[in-house]
Amino acid sequence: MKRIRQTVKTENPILQAPQRSKKQKTFFYGSSFGKSHLQTLMDWGTLPLHVVLHIFQFLPLVDRARASSVCRRWNEVFHIPDLWRKFEFELNQPATSYLKSTHPDLIQQIIKRHADDLQYVSFKVDSSTESAEAACDILSQLVNCSIKTLGLISTAKPSFMNVSKAHFASALTVVFVNSKSLSSIKIDDTPVDDPSLKVLVANNSDTLKLLKMSSCPHVSPAGILCVADQCHGLRELALNYYILSDELLLALSSEKHVNLEHLRIDVVSENPGQTEFHTIKKQSWDALVKHSPKVNIVMYFFLYEEEFDAFFREETPVTHLYFGRAVSKAMLGRIGMNCPRLVELVVCANGLQPLDDELICIAERCKNLTAMGLGECEVTCRGFIEFVKMCGGRLTQLSIMEEVLIPDNDYNLDQIHSEVSKHLGRMWFPDMMPTW
Repeated sequence: MKRIRQTVKTENPILQAPQRSKKQKTFFYGSSFGKSHLQTLMDWGTLPLHVVLHIFQFLPLVDRARASSVCRRWNEVFHIPDLWRKFEFELNQPATSYLKSTHPDLIQQIIKRHADDLQYVSFKVDSSTESAEAACDILSQLVNCSIKTLGLISTAKPSFMNVSKAHFASALTVVFVNSKSLSSIKIDDTPVDDPSLKVLVANNSDTLKLLKMSSCPHVSPAGILCVADQCHGLRELALNYYILSDELLLALSSEKHVNLEHLRIDVVSENPGQTEFHTIKKQSWDALVKHSPKVNIVMYFFLYEEEFDAFFREETPVTHLYFGRAVSKAMLGRIGMNCPRLVELVVCANGLQPLDDELICIAERCKNLTAMGLGECEVTCRGFIEFVKMCGGRLTQLSIMEEVLIPDNDYNLDQIHSEVSKHLGRMWFPDMMPTW
């Protein structure tokens, strides 16, 4: 009987269950079975290719290159075309930048193995001519490319402007001729010229949707007009004011064109008093808005006060206005009278005369205004509250430096935040000047 009881005790699964559970726990953490099971779970080399590819897409380029040397499978993932659709070449010189450049060996590998995979490409260069020339050399080698978006980004001037026009135009022409599917081009501060734009139009007129080319002194109004005449799918255009013309606006308003969504204009003067700005006719603006009623017209002004004479003397359909330098009371008064579509206004500086009347005029006539920013200006507390009261809750952004507000007999700075908050329908405080 005793032997039978021992047999039952050994073979009873219920009695054995606690021991088996304990052994499993020991196996998982320390036994040979547990190690094998853990190794299987942690074998990164067996991950599906699409999972590794997804991980690689989040890695910085240097880490991605290092990971490709882990095993043959990961090296295969490193060369999957989808991983090279989007790429940014970073070209910096040690003497002019603390940023690291894309390694030359990797650049050659990309050109050799993945040039035809590149679709969304940008070049980020520092201020040195050597970096810009290196970017042009790479562009010249992309003869089998099918690029859709191209961006040339200078982190500091002069960069591309120091490259010879012939060298730059030749490199750009390689991409314009071979891609034939460019939809977005950002080439600010470059020596691009009219012949280059004609090559662009000849090969990509059906696909081009965005062209951003501010500060390109070798482009004439005729060159940009060629683009507007032929690229009927253009939805966004950014350029300097000297290129803007009545003919250009009328071309963008033709029946062949899709509705323009964004027109961005830089109005810049480097030599005060030496630049005369032309005037765009009201009829040309009206034609553009009639054709593209929802177009955003954004203007960035970097002028001196005496250079504003040509602007806003007639109704202008501008929607966003940014003044990077001082602007006169008279100019702000004209904006209130002649910019009924205004959505956002930012004034960095004005002077020492209160802008109460000008702000109230803007509030009365600019019914779409939703954002306002004032820097080195002056407004009485009473005038500012009246402005806010007239605009009401539609002011979604209101950035006013505390130094702008002048206490008066009706309100002081301690009262203004609660009064403004009441009319806005939300808590509001003026911005404080940093003390550091």
